[in-house]
Formats: sequence, structure tokens, C-alpha cells
Amino acid sequence: GPSHGSGHRCPRAPPAAASPPRPPRHRDCGDGNPKESSPFINSTDLEKGKEYDGKNMALFEEEMDTSPMVSSLLSGLANYTNLPQGSREHEEAENNDGGKKKPVQAPRMGTFMGVYLPCLQNIFGVILFLRLTWVVGIAGIMESFCMVFLCCSCTMLTAISMSAIATNGVVPAGGSYYMISRSLGPEFGGAVGLCFYLGTTFAGAMYILGTIEILLAYIFPAMAIFKAEDASGEAAAMLNNMRVYGTCVLTCMATVVFVGVKYVNKFALVFLGCVILSILAIYAGVIKSAFDPPSFPICLLGNRTLSRHGFDICTKLVVEGNETVGSKLWELFCTSRFLNATCDEYFSMNNVTEIEGIPGAASGLIQENLWSSYLTKGVIVEKRGLPSVSPPDTPLDMDQPYVFSDMTSYFTLLVGIYFPSVTGIMAGSNRSGDLRDAQKSIPTGTILAIATTSAVYISSVVLFGACIEGVVLRDKFGEAVNGNLVVGTLAWPSPWVIVIGSFFSTCGAGLQSLTGAPRLLQAISRDGIVPFLRVFGHGKANGEPTWALLLTACICEIGILIASLDEVAPILSMFFLMCYMFVNLACAVQTLLRTPNWRPRFRYYHWTLSFLGMSLCLALMFICSWYYALVAMLIAGLIYKYIEYRGAEKEWGDGIRGLSLSAARYALLRLEEGPPHTKNWRPQLLVLVRADQEQNVVHPQLLSFTSQLKAGKGLTIVASVLEGTFLDNHPQAQRAEESIRRLMEAEKVKGFCQVVISSNLRDGMSHLIQSSGLGGLQHNTVLVGWPRSWRQKEDHQTWRNFIELVRETTAGHLALLVAKNVAMFPGNQERFSEGHIDVWWIVHDGGMLMLLPFLLRHHKVWRKCKMRIFTVAQMDDNSIQMKKDLTTFLYHLRITAEVEVVEMHESDISAYTYEKTLVMEQRSQILKQMHLTKNEREREIQSITDESRGSIRRKNPANTRLRLSVPEEQVGDGEEKPEEEVQLIHDKNATTFSSSSQSPGDEGETAPEKVHLTWTKEKSVAEKNKSKSPVSPEGIKDFFNMKPNQSNVRRMHTAVKLNEVIVKKSQDAKLVLLNMPGPPRNRKGDENYMEFLEVLTEHLDRVLLVRGGGREVITIYS
Repeated sequence: GPSHGSGHRCPRAPPAAASPPRPPRHRDCGDGNPKESSPFINSTDLEKGKEYDGKNMALFEEEMDTSPMVSSLLSGLANYTNLPQGSREHEEAENNDGGKKKPVQAPRMGTFMGVYLPCLQNIFGVILFLRLTWVVGIAGIMESFCMVFLCCSCTMLTAISMSAIATNGVVPAGGSYYMISRSLGPEFGGAVGLCFYLGTTFAGAMYILGTIEILLAYIFPAMAIFKAEDASGEAAAMLNNMRVYGTCVLTCMATVVFVGVKYVNKFALVFLGCVILSILAIYAGVIKSAFDPPSFPICLLGNRTLSRHGFDICTKLVVEGNETVGSKLWELFCTSRFLNATCDEYFSMNNVTEIEGIPGAASGLIQENLWSSYLTKGVIVEKRGLPSVSPPDTPLDMDQPYVFSDMTSYFTLLVGIYFPSVTGIMAGSNRSGDLRDAQKSIPTGTILAIATTSAVYISSVVLFGACIEGVVLRDKFGEAVNGNLVVGTLAWPSPWVIVIGSFFSTCGAGLQSLTGAPRLLQAISRDGIVPFLRVFGHGKANGEPTWALLLTACICEIGILIASLDEVAPILSMFFLMCYMFVNLACAVQTLLRTPNWRPRFRYYHWTLSFLGMSLCLALMFICSWYYALVAMLIAGLIYKYIEYRGAEKEWGDGIRGLSLSAARYALLRLEEGPPHTKNWRPQLLVLVRADQEQNVVHPQLLSFTSQLKAGKGLTIVASVLEGTFLDNHPQAQRAEESIRRLMEAEKVKGFCQVVISSNLRDGMSHLIQSSGLGGLQHNTVLVGWPRSWRQKEDHQTWRNFIELVRETTAGHLALLVAKNVAMFPGNQERFSEGHIDVWWIVHDGGMLMLLPFLLRHHKVWRKCKMRIFTVAQMDDNSIQMKKDLTTFLYHLRITAEVEVVEMHESDISAYTYEKTLVMEQRSQILKQMHLTKNEREREIQSITDESRGSIRRKNPANTRLRLSVPEEQVGDGEEKPEEEVQLIHDKNATTFSSSSQSPGDEGETAPEKVHLTWTKEKSVAEKNKSKSPVSPEGIKDFFNMKPNQSNVRRMHTAVKLNEVIVKKSQDAKLVLLNMPGPPRNRKGDENYMEFLEVLTEHLDRVLLVRGGGREVITIYS
């Protein structure tokens, strides 16, 4: 390029000392240094590397491999051309056969040719010529003026919004659809695009119907195939003619479009010329009418308008030869031409008068036409202020030569019929690809075009009202003026100027609709957002949308079969209004959200204008016809939901995404205001899962369980910790996140996933518990699996981590759920046909135990399960009273469940318990011996006794030995065969105490004397030595001289006894929920704690240990 930025100055030769000698460099970098050829610098060949050696940018050498230099980026952008995707490109494809396609620079158009004229051509249309006079006649000048003003301000406001969107970045060809979909997202884009498409297609149908109406009513009335027998059948015959000819014309037009779009585009200017000529003819006629009004006499009988079809002169009697006979008019009302014939009563009572159809602008007629005169169907069009004598109650005969109104009219209907004459404002932006400077041209051209057309419409309303007699205006098909086109009667030099002009312009507009609509559909299908439309993306070799054209023709045919211009117009008004509404919405949303990327070059917009435009569109939709509006909205809504549900994921940086962001931010800030009321409390889960070497989740059932709990509709965060450093392990973290996400989708868990890389699991979990969530949207419950293989692990970190986790959740006032035997939990596909969810309510910690089964039973898996609540009574409790109280409590909580109070009798601590405790303590000692360093070992032995456990005060005195709470980590239940305890229980001498299925307590009831066995220390040592032990016998001997710690024995006793009771009552329950005892206060007894929990949950299939977060989560108040 001629001017390079400072980054590309010719480098001075570096000092010789600094670098080894090099071959001489090219000195021509000022003009086209060969190494600068690629605009984006990301190749890594040596040449490239050398290029930066001596430059002033050495600091940025690292980035140059991946990011381009600014100057090269700019030169790349300067060469970017935005070729249209329109027909021009396809023609080029046809012409350059096979050769490498050279980018032909399309002749770029300015504002006038590229935007202003296409907009004019699209806005002016059939309604102006065929219906505007009628609208003015029915609604009067004032209401028509309001109507035109409403519709024009609606399009003007839309144009302002559209200009803002169109000038916010490069708009590719494809116009309105691209603008909306890129700023409102694929869902809205698809919905609006299809609305716009349907609108354009129906517009095509409307133009074709207009063409046929002009042809049959005003050019060749003789061409009609269906002729009416009598006047009453005329309307139906006309509609059938429209259907037949409309279908023929549609076929022809579709063929023309299919064969060659280029011809349509070439004739566009001719058609536009016709429109402008017609409009000028109208203005010329208005001016001429002021001093020399044209002669179009109308015949009135009394005040009733007569249709000039069957008679020539407007008198009752004519003189033929020397006798007076009835005129042709007389014949129409009487039985014969003679004066003594019987005549229609109204005919004989009223006089015939003749008035001028077009009195002209100077006649002061405007006052008469100011106010509305709405008609019902089948009423005679009457002139106000003329004398009229009506005979008493004679029925109207439709065959009499009066001008009848053909439909019941009211303001809203007229709005629907009139609105299509202001649509077409998107024409300029649809051609954005062909413009020299779209950013400047689109706003200027569109707004000027709307201003021009609005001026024409408003002046037309006033001028029609001022120049044309009211009865003529209200006469839709010009029957009173010899079947002339009403606008034509006003035109100068002749009505034919307008008839021919409007015929060609409606023809052209129909062709344009048929070329535009398929392209739009093709653009939508090519985007791939509506899967079932994909087939319409294909076309001929040159890109002509063949299939789309076919669909368009079919939809168009629906409009033609409706056959009445006045019926089709409101349909297309709906779709266009819907489209404009979304354009305004897009602009308002982007402005209000202050999206960083929203900086349109068009400055004169404001969100209030867009909002006003949107409200106007909505209002007009319901004004036109509320039921069409609802149908159109339903269609758009269905398309929206369909795209959201099925559509391809597209990220277009749309405004709705920005809206969700703003809404989320607002909601989060509102949430901050304090902890939620108990009524609003719901489990916000943090699920901690473990990933294996391949970054797959180890226990997917944990996520199934999570989704089953989500009746609470709270937050779910699925988190995992990887060991390592962030710099090295980032890819693994991403893989893990991906696999967790996939699993969450499969299990239908709606939530977020988070993977943290930490130097060790312990810290990672701690960080997750502290920092997951955002603001008020934080987890209050942690769900983990039980670390099932904690005994096998050579290193004792697993259970250490677990217990620390329990402590941390307690410290953070979080609830904790630990799923034990997680592998046995049901998947989302399973269904329990019956069974129980058993709650063992031992201490009250906020009601989590009641809430969880209630939430679970909302899910299909657990729906058929009944809930049972067990609570434990001791010797001094009144169990009957307890049961009553509990039933009342549940009744107030509005939870249905069976209630049972289980009595736990004080009994001696059995030898079994004592033995089990001893084994547990020994085992933990051996573990420590294996793992600890010398000084650690000494310290451990010194503090082996942990008597210092204070009993905890508690609201519920159910069991003073149990302190309850809840855990985390992985779930599952490993049977620990190599442990001494198993061998002890199954030892020959110990058979009394356990059979594999029953716990010793069950037998205790049948043989009480056995339970009270007390083993001597020697006996147990002997027992121990018999069993083969992994540790050297000497080591064991030292340990066997210890007595088990008293508090441990008590704890173990509780665990054993409670386990007996639970197994007895809940062995076959589908799920057992249990208070989880808290870990010991001081850390010495941690490994024993794990053992207690194992004993507590032995022989149960699915257990959920629950530890409350120290706040009430369920309330009896409404």
C-alpha cells in the first residue's frame, strides 16, 4: 500500500556488534515489500520471523505469531468488498462458465437509485388506486386523515429504528431479516423473517388480485368467464373470475421469475415510471378540476344513487316521435314502457335528478365529505341532503339498478385494508448489498421515501374529499360513473392513463414480491435456524431459489383463493406489523441495554421513539382485527419456540442475550438483600463429583439423584476438583467440564458446572465450598458421595478430606447430604412402583429431613413411594405423647407420612460392641504406625485418649449419645474383607454374635444371656492372635495391652444399637434418610468417626445421611 503505519518503517541497519552479519535486506519496503503479501500474519516460516528482527516492535514478537499487526489488518479490511447476494451475483455465475470467478465490482448505487426509488415503488401500490377513494368516502376526510397519519407515523418510526440497526455495522445483503436476526438473535430473527416472508408472499397475492380487478372491471369487462344471472349473484361471480384468472396470472409470473430474474429487475424502472406518471396525472386532474371540472354526471332517484349500466339518459320519460313514453330507466322500474304500467312505489314517489360526479376543487364540497358515513352490507349508497319519500316497509330488491354497498364497513376494517399501502419500507435495506455507502443511503433514502409517500397519501385524502362527490367516492367499483375507475375520473388527460398505469405498476409489484419472497426464505433456510426449511435453501446451479419459489407460489395461491382484495389486505397487514414491531423492539432493547457494540452511525433515534413505534404496531394489529392479530402472534410464537427448541445453536451476539444478562444482573442484585425467608428456602445444591484419569465422572448416579431433587427449582452447581496447577492442567479441566456438562444434559440437570484445579483435593474442595455461586445465588447444601474405599486407601487422606469437608460445611452453616452406596441409587428412567422412603429423625436440625423426601416424591422415580418417619424414644420419654406431637407437627407442615416412635432400651454394652471398638482403635493405631513419622507417632500415642468430649445440648432429647449432621465425597459401599473385625465376627468362637444378614441385636432378643457376655482381656488377645493379622505379632502385642477408650465404647454402642433398630424397621425401604452425627470436636478420633458411620449404616441399601445447616428450612406457617 502507498502509506504504511509506523510499524512498517524501513528498519535502520542494526549495529554490527548486536547481531551476526546477514544477507542484505530488501530495501523496497516502502512500496510493496514482498514479505507483506499476506494481510493476516500467522504463519511461522523463517522469513516471517526475520521480518520482525530489526523492527521497533520486538517487544510484541510473541503476539505476532497469533495476532496480525494493525497495519496489515487495516489493509486487509480495505480490500473487503460486500458483494450482493442478489440476482446480480447469480447472473455472473451464469456468465463466467467454469473459469475462476473474478470478483466483478458491482456498479454501486447511490441513495436516489438504490434506496429512494425502490422504496417509492414498493410503497405506492394497488390500494392507492383501487381503494383510497372508497376509504375516504366511507370514513370521511377527518377519519381517513387520522388513519393515514397513524399508519405513516408507524412506518416512519419503524424506519428510524431500522436506520439505527442498519447503520450499526455492515449489513450483508438480505436486508431486514439479517438486521433483525443479528440484533435480536436467531429465535426472533427466524420468527420475524418468516413473518416478513409471509407478508411479502401475501402482498404478491394482493397485487395479483389488484391486477385482475383492474383488468376485469375497467379494461376488459367482457373477459369475465362467470356471468351473474342476476345482481345478487354478481359478487360471487366476480370472486370466481378472480380465482381463475388469478391462478393463471400467478402461474405466468412464477414462470417469468423462474426463467429470468434479470428481466424483472430490468423492468423495475418501467413499472416505477408508470406509478409516478399515474400520480402526476391525478395531481394534474385536481388542478384542472379547480377551473374546468370534467363531466361525469350521476343519476339520483330521490337520494339513491343509480348504477349507470342499463340506461343512457337520466330522465323518466322521453319523447319518441310525438308521443311520450318511458325511458330505459322507466323500463328498469316498471312493467312496460307505457305510462299506464305499474311501477315501483319508490320510483313513482321520487324525482330523478342529475348531479356532477366531480364538482372540482373549488366547489366547496370538502365540508360535505369531512365526516364519515359507514354502511352495512347491501345498503343503497345515498346522497345526503336530497329529498326522499320512502314508501312504508317495502323490501329492497337487489335487482334494481341502485349502487349497493358490497360490505359492512367500520373504522378498524378500513385500517386493515389501507395499511398495506404504507408497507414496503424495507425495500432499500433489502438491497443493502448493492449500495455504495449503505450506512448513509439507507436512512436518508428510506426516510425521504416515507416522507414523500406520506405527503402524497395525506394530500390525496384531502384532495379526493375536496374534488369528488361523496356518493361517487363511496361507490367502490365506479358503477355510477359508467363503470370507470373512480380515481381515473379525476385524472387528466384521460381515465386510461391511470387504468393502464396502475395495471402495469400492480403487475410489476406482484413480480417483485414473487422475486423477493423466495430469496428471503432462502436466506432463512441457509442460516439453518429452522431445520424443516433446509430444503428451501437449495436452488438452481446459479443460486436461484427454485424450491423456495415453489413454496411461495403455493402460499400465494391461498391468498388468491380468498379472492377478495379486502380480505387479503388485513392478513398481510398483520405480518408486516409483526415484522415492524420486532424491528422497533430490537432498536429499543439495544438502546436501553446500552450494548457496548451498539453505536449506530445514524444518530437521530431514541428508545422512546422505538418504543412508541412498537406500541403503535401492536395497537394497529389489534385495531385491524384482533383475531388475525392473535393468530399471527401465535404463528410467530410457535416459530420462536420451535427455533429455540430445535434450531441450530447460533451465536450472533444478539440483543436478547444482552437482555438476559441485564435481567440476571438485576435479579442477582435484588437477591443480595438478605438470607431468604424460611418459606422461600430451597436446596441450592453444590454437588461435588470426582473425575477419573479420563476426566469422566465416577458416579453419574449422583447427578440422577440431583435431578430427582430438583422439584425445589433451586440452583445446582456440579463441581469437581483436579489436582495440579492451572497452567499445566487447563486442557484436562476443560475436558472434565465438557464431560460433566454432557452428563448433566443426559441426566436433565439444569445448572452450572465448575472445575477447579488445585494443588490438593482438600484445598480445592474448601475453595469450592467457600466461593461457588454468585451474590445471593449461592449454594446452601452440599451433596457428596460416601468415600467407600476409605479403608483400603494406603494413604489416609481420603477420609481426612471427608471429615474436613463435614467440618467446613458445619462451619459455613451449610446443609450436607451424603449418599451412601451411590451406585445403587435409581437412574431417572427407573420407576419405583411401591415402597417407602424412611426418615430416621433423631435430632432436629432445621427440618431438612422432612423437606428432602417431600421434594423427591415430586419426581417420577419416587412418586409412588410412601413416606415414613421414625423417631427414637428413650426410657424416660413418653412415646405415646411423642407420636401424637409428631403427627400434629406433620399435619401442620402439610406433609403426609406414617409416624412411628421406636423405643431404645438402655442395655448393657455388649461384648460385641466392646470388641468392635477395641478392634477399631487398634486398627487406627496400626494405620498410624504405618503412615506417621516418628515424632508424629509419639505425639499420637501421647494423646490417644480423647475423654474430653463434652456432651452437646440439643433441642430434641431423643438420644443424648448422638450428635448429628451430614458429609461428602464419593459414594459406594466397599466390603472390607481383609480387616480384622470381619475375621473376628466370623470367627469360630464368635458365631453367637452375628450371622451375615442379621445384626447381633436381633439375636439378642431370643437369647438375652448371650448378649451380656463380657470377654476378658486375655481371651480377646488370644482371639486376636488366632486371626491372621497383616502386622507383625510384636506390634500387636503392644496394642493389646490398651483398654478401649470409654467414650468410643459409648459411641460404638449407640451406632450398633441404632443400626439394629434401623435395619429391623427399614431393611426393605427404597431410601433411608438419617441424621448424620457430627465429627468429634478434637481431631484425634477422626478415623473412629468413619467407623461409627459405617457401623450405623451397615446392611442398608441406599442411605442418605443428612446434616442440617443450622437454620430452619421448613415452616408450618403459610
